[in-house]
Amino acid sequence: MKIGFVSVEGRGEIDRLLSETAAALAAQGIRTAGIVKDHDHCSAFANGCDMMVRVLPNGAVIKITQDLGEGSDACRLDPSAIAEAVAQVENTALEAAQLFILNKFGPEEAAGRGFRAVIAKALDNGIPVLVGVGKTCRADFETFAGGLAEALPGDPAAISAWCQSAVQPAPVGGGKAMVL
Repeated sequence: MKIGFVSVEGRGEIDRLLSETAAALAAQGIRTAGIVKDHDHCSAFANGCDMMVRVLPNGAVIKITQDLGEGSDACRLDPSAIAEAVAQVENTALEAAQLFILNKFGPEEAAGRGFRAVIAKALDNGIPVLVGVGKTCRADFETFAGGLAEALPGDPAAISAWCQSAVQPAPVGGGKAMVL
């Protein structure tokens, strides 16, 4: 079981790194499943707090935030849109993926919802998982991962190397089973 996570400073930096990683892996013929931020979407808010995600490998683009009106400081995350994104990922060829990528282990996952079950399903199926984790949900992610996740530096080459290594078959008799 392999799970790696990226947690770096800078607004949008994790999203950029994981989107670029997904594109590079696709160009190399590596089959991915999951979601990454759609960088073609321009936020209507100065704080950038509306987001669209793209279902991997080349699925739908889904708006996962809701418009709460100008001046609102409440969370704009749309739980029903997250549920739609989860369903889209589950209905893609998850079992055929070589790597599962989640742009962010966020509030929904921290609360036991969102992509949490999909992460577990991918790991149960032997599919390595790459996750973005912000500082606000880091403790919840570490509890979820039970100390089994590997922290990756915010370096595209290092992330790519981890992904390449993760999708390689384990040596016969050399791996040991871990339970999440």
